[in-house]
Amino acid sequence: MKERAAEETDVAEQAVVRAITVMRERMGEQLTVDDLARAAMFSKFHFTRVFQRVTGISPGRFLSALRLQQAKVLLVSTEMSVADISTHVGYNSVGTFSSRFSRSVGMSPTTYRRRAGFAPVAPHEAPPRGGQSCEATLSCRVRLAEPDENAVVFAGIFPDRIPEGRPVRCAVLGDQEQVRWDSIPGGTWYLHAQSATPDDQDRAGRSAVATYGPFSVHEGWSASLDLVLRPSRLLDPPVLLALLDARQYAMTELDRAALLPTVA
Repeated sequence: MKERAAEETDVAEQAVVRAITVMRERMGEQLTVDDLARAAMFSKFHFTRVFQRVTGISPGRFLSALRLQQAKVLLVSTEMSVADISTHVGYNSVGTFSSRFSRSVGMSPTTYRRRAGFAPVAPHEAPPRGGQSCEATLSCRVRLAEPDENAVVFAGIFPDRIPEGRPVRCAVLGDQEQVRWDSIPGGTWYLHAQSATPDDQDRAGRSAVATYGPFSVHEGWSASLDLVLRPSRLLDPPVLLALLDARQYAMTELDRAALLPTVA
């Protein structure tokens, strides 16, 4: 039974990879679910269910996230205009593109380019829904599958499977470090973590990642997690939120440590 289940999982993942490959190769086209299902060699309805199960989101949302991720890459690696980039990644309206980019990434395309793809500070936390938080606690220890003492890890709690917009709670940590969040808003959330290193930072969001969820928070809820980050895969939804420059963050931490008083 286990071997059969593993084989079915492998077949499903291969089908989804075929669909994602088509998304990447034909990003500027108006792809339909039928187009993607044909690439996966599944019926449309079976394909949608399989894609959702493998990636955690629908094919349409995955394609939309890929388009914004590619736009991030083009903004910092080319001199293409924002209008040309929006067309290149499949948007008919530069206004719609700019609005969605700003909402997901946390800054406008122009600002993202000017800042070389990095956020100036850690994302601001979103206010609780309805203005109410719960007496709820989440402790999380982040750990890289391939240890790296120079890694900078962003961890945040988001309302969706894709890390975009403002998290309700967030922290910047090092490998093997732990954070505790109190008074988490009630609701259903995902915990996302992504690493970057000062020597090799991938602004497209394809470094080491981990996701936990969905989990439901209510009054009195508490949990403790050990989140292991592994190299991201083609099947992982892109990280859209602009993150800190790991190099700058590491230098800031060194400067801060130098200013601390020395205890004899």
